[in-house]
Amino acid sequence: MSDKMKKIILILMTSALVLVVGAGGYVWSAATSAFGSIQENLDRSKSEKRLEELNLDEGDPISVLLMGVDELEGREDLGRSDTMILLTINPNQESIQMVSIPRDTLVDIRGYVTKDKISHAHALGGRETAVYTVEHFLDVPVDYYVKVNMESFKDTVDAVGGIEVENDQEFTFHEMHYPEGTIKLDGEKALGYARMRHLDPDDDFGRQERQREVMEAVMEKGSSISSLTNFNDILKVVEDNVLTNLSLGELWDIYSTYNVAIDQIEQHELQGEDIKKDGIYYFSPDEEELASLSTKLKEHLELED
Repeated sequence: MSDKMKKIILILMTSALVLVVGAGGYVWSAATSAFGSIQENLDRSKSEKRLEELNLDEGDPISVLLMGVDELEGREDLGRSDTMILLTINPNQESIQMVSIPRDTLVDIRGYVTKDKISHAHALGGRETAVYTVEHFLDVPVDYYVKVNMESFKDTVDAVGGIEVENDQEFTFHEMHYPEGTIKLDGEKALGYARMRHLDPDDDFGRQERQREVMEAVMEKGSSISSLTNFNDILKVVEDNVLTNLSLGELWDIYSTYNVAIDQIEQHELQGEDIKKDGIYYFSPDEEELASLSTKLKEHLELED
């Protein structure tokens, strides 16, 4: 795990706090208002896969589902999730488990008889259905979610003044050229970079890696002191394009207690095979590998099986 990849989780938990502490009372007031507008609780007090309520002050291990959702204007559905990453964070073990779920993974979706791609869960039933589907697919609770509109990548990247990424293969996507090596991206090119899939020999796994790279670069740039001058622009993008059931107080608790886990992150990619069903391609996970991963996540969350 590279140092830059480790930073993505810490930045996710602390970027708002860095801005707030660095710029004083006005920013605190604005950030509090922003978190109030982006907070959307789930229709429950806790996951049905938990016996007791979480206690962040005592450092109970937690899980967070990160979703990048394709919410294009004019869509008739709620948008498909291009990116789904589950984090389990255990401050007692000072470690994080990170699971990337391919968007084409064939799963059971709540309220539907036939299986479908996991990316369709959000399109069919929104955040509630997406969270429930991930919980039952991995057989672990999802305590918190953070949902980001993928279309906001453009505005976010532009708000922080562009980003730099390391591109490991030259390609052209939607008439935009991406040379190999270190490249600087504005908002439109960053969105294309994150969305390209079929030109990549690693297909969906390659796209997941680029999406993580873009997200990482945006959050690292956004948390820098130089970005304070663009604070209002960044905050507007957050207000318009992010939803979470985390409160600012819970974010502070996580920052205070859970940041010790950042130095030990273990990544997992689901094992399985591509299959074709009724003319549509799906990713079919290996059941034994999935069960083994589920057990590992439960142990990391200190759950009794």
